[in-house]
Amino acid sequence: MTSHSVPALRVRRINDAALRPDGAYVLYWMIASRRLDWNFSLQRAVDHARELGKPLVILEALRIGYPWASDRLHRFVLDGMAEHRARLEGSQVLYHPYVEPEAGAGSGLLETLAARAAVVVTDDYPAFFLPRMVAAAGKKLGVRLEAVDGNGLLPMASADRTFARAFDFRRHLQRELPKHLGDLPKAHPLLGHSLERLGSLPKEVLERWPAADAELLAGSPARLAELPIDHSVPVVDGTRGGAKAAGAVLERFLEERLERYGDGRNHPDEDAASELSPYLHFGHLAAHEVFTAVLEREGWTPEKIHGGTGGARSGWWGASEAAESFLDELITWREVGFNMCSREPGYDRYESLPEWAQETLAEHAGDPRPEVYSLDEFDRAATHDEVWNAAQRQLRGEGKIHNYLRMVWGKKILHWSASPREALDIMIELNNRYALDGRDPNSYSGIFWVLGRYDRAWGPEREVFGKIRYMSCDNTRRKLHMERYLERYGPQASLF
Repeated sequence: MTSHSVPALRVRRINDAALRPDGAYVLYWMIASRRLDWNFSLQRAVDHARELGKPLVILEALRIGYPWASDRLHRFVLDGMAEHRARLEGSQVLYHPYVEPEAGAGSGLLETLAARAAVVVTDDYPAFFLPRMVAAAGKKLGVRLEAVDGNGLLPMASADRTFARAFDFRRHLQRELPKHLGDLPKAHPLLGHSLERLGSLPKEVLERWPAADAELLAGSPARLAELPIDHSVPVVDGTRGGAKAAGAVLERFLEERLERYGDGRNHPDEDAASELSPYLHFGHLAAHEVFTAVLEREGWTPEKIHGGTGGARSGWWGASEAAESFLDELITWREVGFNMCSREPGYDRYESLPEWAQETLAEHAGDPRPEVYSLDEFDRAATHDEVWNAAQRQLRGEGKIHNYLRMVWGKKILHWSASPREALDIMIELNNRYALDGRDPNSYSGIFWVLGRYDRAWGPEREVFGKIRYMSCDNTRRKLHMERYLERYGPQASLF
């Protein structure tokens, strides 16, 4: 019997249905960890296939009706699907890339494939529409459905509470993370195994839900134009999705930017940001792979951990200052968002803010605003402020905002909106519509941080902000290196 190699803490049973040893294959329903390497979900599916002596089928589907579906987001996902098709062609794994041509067309595909499966494995991702989709599938399927957590270094289930402050979560990490550092996913879970090969899916499946062809997977503009998605948000020129692109961005970061990360990442003109977040969001890159690559470069071993659980931001890993700074972003700040989303279904609601933040914002809700802009005016970068407009132009054109300016961007939306609730709605709408890394626990952390999540009360109180941390475009412009940034994203820059 094959022993299962994925830590039990990362495997969640979605339903009470039994595993079927007489099923025709093991089905991996790839929905969030959209990669073939460093993937606990795929590793779990391979373990099942080996134990049961069954073929492995991978279903990677792209639906039409998800919120904010657009050319930009669709093409990024399609890039990864095209790579998977090329890598798995002629292999021992049957890969079925399905792209829904119209809303509802994909209905029934998962149930039909699951009806023949011994077990179904999927990804455990705590945000956007995915938790509802997986829960609904669990109720429909007559076979065991397992969701596997491959989101971060710390299993989401290791925490028994929601952390209100990053400092407290960092202390939790320093206590718990060393126990899990030896449980990394396999870098190449499909290598070294001999699996049965399924010749093809049944004819009735292929006729009703055909595999996407090469032209569609290539993100052909003509084929994208046929899909009922938002064509007003175009693809980002020069930015591709998929594991190859992710690997190139990671290599560039390690070779050219990591040494400057600690001091340079806050300065837009320094180009020291990692730019890995879109690939982490879409699952084209694993946090475990990034972690391993950074610390291998550092010559790091677990013995270098300094110990202690005091929550110190740097020094705990025993790595360089730049690496420590990056790891705090990759692990502490990224994974505290997964902690929130996995434990609080209302993570994206105004009422999820800390009580002190809601109270101070309510006390200042009637304060006069220096300016009040509508969603449309914010969207068009039509405010009075050059710094804010530049950040919005970058978001619309490139699907990202420099990480420090993203904080200022949000703070001024709060300052210039009719109410804090309206500010939250505007931030979520613009970020999720345009950002390649939007709709993610980490981006929700950033948006809600603007309104007080993971922060503390500040003084003196200010109009509109109350005790919420204040930031201004004028101060940002004075203290950051951003002359070239403002030239690049100035009024002459195209919004697309």
